[in-house]
Amino acid sequence: MDIFGKRAIAGLLLAAMLTGCGKSAVSEEQAEPESSEAAETQQTDLPVNVLDDNYRTTYEIFVYSFYDSDGDGIGDLNGVTKKLDYINDGDDSTDTDLGCNEIWLMPISPSTTYHKYDVTDYKDIDPEYGTLEDFDNLVKECHDRGVNVIIDTVFNHSSSQHPWFKEATDYLKEHPGLEFGGSEDTGDTEAAGGAVPEQALSECPYLDYYHFSNTKEAGYEPVSDTDYFYEARFWSEMPDLNLDSDALRQELSDITHFWTGRGVDGFRLDATTYYYTGDDQKNIEFLKWLKEDNPDAYFVGEAWANAATYQKYYESGIDSFFDFEYAGSEGIIASIVRGNSPASRFAEALENTEKTLQGRSESAVNAPFYTNHDMARSAGYYTGSGGQDKIKLSYGLSLIMGGNSFIYYGEELGMKGSGKDENKRAPMYWSTTDLQGMCKGPKNMDSFKMKYPALDEQTKDPYSIYNYFKAVIRLRNAYPVVARGTTTAVKELSNKEICAFTRSVSPEQAGDYFGPSSLLFIINASPDEQTVDLGLSETAKEYTALSYQINTTEAVSTLTDNTLTMAPYGIAVLTR
Repeated sequence: MDIFGKRAIAGLLLAAMLTGCGKSAVSEEQAEPESSEAAETQQTDLPVNVLDDNYRTTYEIFVYSFYDSDGDGIGDLNGVTKKLDYINDGDDSTDTDLGCNEIWLMPISPSTTYHKYDVTDYKDIDPEYGTLEDFDNLVKECHDRGVNVIIDTVFNHSSSQHPWFKEATDYLKEHPGLEFGGSEDTGDTEAAGGAVPEQALSECPYLDYYHFSNTKEAGYEPVSDTDYFYEARFWSEMPDLNLDSDALRQELSDITHFWTGRGVDGFRLDATTYYYTGDDQKNIEFLKWLKEDNPDAYFVGEAWANAATYQKYYESGIDSFFDFEYAGSEGIIASIVRGNSPASRFAEALENTEKTLQGRSESAVNAPFYTNHDMARSAGYYTGSGGQDKIKLSYGLSLIMGGNSFIYYGEELGMKGSGKDENKRAPMYWSTTDLQGMCKGPKNMDSFKMKYPALDEQTKDPYSIYNYFKAVIRLRNAYPVVARGTTTAVKELSNKEICAFTRSVSPEQAGDYFGPSSLLFIINASPDEQTVDLGLSETAKEYTALSYQINTTEAVSTLTDNTLTMAPYGIAVLTR
């Protein structure tokens, strides 16, 4: 495994959030705790140990609402560049950045809408966001900081204003009476329109880029001023692409290579379950072709379906798929934090997920997340007392999952946003007093007040949601095993309130400078202090140093002999 960097830092976060016990381990041979008592001072010797692979912490950015560099009220690429030091300043001697080492830019190509999922030119930048030169500069600045860049790739559909579609429909308007032949039988009762007449195809190749039909089928819209119809499952202005077209596939290949040629490290794939509606195997086949055409690029797919479905998609060879099973207000994480499921379920679910993915693909990298741009923001998930603590713990659980972990911009501040999509993409909450760079947000967004303070206030509060995020991301960056290890539940210690598990890699997997190859996680999912007797487990007794902890308030966890006293909603990390 290649090492991107092993860089020590002078200090960590505040003592109330991160309290060390003994010496933290750079390697297991160095782990010689001086005491089993929790230290009263903050830990200062935990190194950052970031590896150059696909196991990262990724920050999702809606450019439109992030930071405005030119004063027009709309976020832009230069604004993202200006705020890169917030995400990662590239200097591990500081602790003023989040520590994310990858960004995902939601669609940035020319479009007719604010969200830009209807692309009119796949090889350019929307003028609202800037230019290709601005993009190149952003990529360079990211790479200088050790930050990878992935971009949203919309291959299920284009805009109705894309030249491909306009030329195809103009041709149809000039040629009434064409008969589209029967389509290949896919077993889908909502199969796409039929084959293009040969003569018409020779005169207008773009007819094969979409699904046209002589009849009104489910999911089809009329071509205006004609008797023809076209497939458009999401919106009439987003015609679905015909991914069986060899000519279109060549276009898509050219598009991905265009962006990787500009330094893009990978792609987020939108709506992969809709490439061929109702046909998982054809979707998987297309994804396999896409990965084989771009073997060095990292891909993460959106397959918004049940776990059994999206886990099957790993057979395509695509690196990652978003793990919806844990996400959102009804996912595994929220269920545990609300107390609707026992804390022990978390480790059991992780074990099952990891085994299933490895059975599908040895190269699978899970993509855990808690919310995204299509979901209500997490600030609204928990009402009543303790809501802020529950938000923190929820992200604590999400960010200690293995794989490439994703964070939606503003979640680290507890931003609000629910209902229509515009509300979920509100302006990044930098400040309420310094409005320079603040965006106006989508035109039809409702007016609402944020529940938690803006960034400039949260940076001053050691117990803010923002500082909690920094603490968990620091853990991921310090201990590579967090993202890359295999989970094993410690059932003797787990119950309704407590979840215990180890995360380990083999010595062969670890290699040089990996840090501890095994950690013991103890999670208190209750609002009350809990006592855990590590002596009840032969496995747990091996972990004698409380090396890291993440807490929602000033309360801390302590370890005395084999007795671990857990802070409410606390996460404790022990090393051997």
